[in-house]
Amino acid sequence: MFGGGSELRSIYVVTHPEATHHLERLVGGWFDSELTAAGKVVAAATAEELRARIPEDAGVELYSSDLRRTVQTAAAVGAALGVEALLDARLREKSYGEAGGRPQRWLDDRFVPPPVVGDRMRHDEGIPDAETKAVFAQRVYAAMDSIVASTCRHQVVVTHGGSLTFVVAAWIGMPIESAGYAAFRATPGGITELREDDFFHNRQVLRLDDTRHLRDPA
Repeated sequence: MFGGGSELRSIYVVTHPEATHHLERLVGGWFDSELTAAGKVVAAATAEELRARIPEDAGVELYSSDLRRTVQTAAAVGAALGVEALLDARLREKSYGEAGGRPQRWLDDRFVPPPVVGDRMRHDEGIPDAETKAVFAQRVYAAMDSIVASTCRHQVVVTHGGSLTFVVAAWIGMPIESAGYAAFRATPGGITELREDDFFHNRQVLRLDDTRHLRDPA
């Protein structure tokens, strides 16, 4: 059997729980909202689940977007795991430019959807100062390059629902120019588990948006 006894590398990607901009129906992006009371409960449950999945004696690295809602989520995770979060602005949600913090309707009335066929990555969505999908992807890919360069076998990445797509795409080696149609669903507080073996160095998406820890007990 190839790779018998090989060790595994695991990255747990957490999407932040409910934040105030969700309830207020405001555009998120780089708008610096914070977790709601319900969001903090979910962050605690997510932290507890990660503690159960990661061996007590294992070294762990924790990375997080530097926006408040992710920093608060990472604080709960870090308390459970006994580590401090390394903040990285490259893990932020997509910037919606002038729309950030405005009512969602303001964005909806101005948004230009990407073409069905064509250059979806560099498409101008019609919002001043908003990132294109290409710019968004490039910075998340760069953050993942830094994370993967570490030799730590257990890593946690706290990020945003939109960013998850490019975290996963970077992990599986999808070229940025091929990511125009990529979209991975993320529930607030969900955990996506990525895994790599040290023999073939194959990379799996072992669990995508796992929310079992958020279900009420029967």
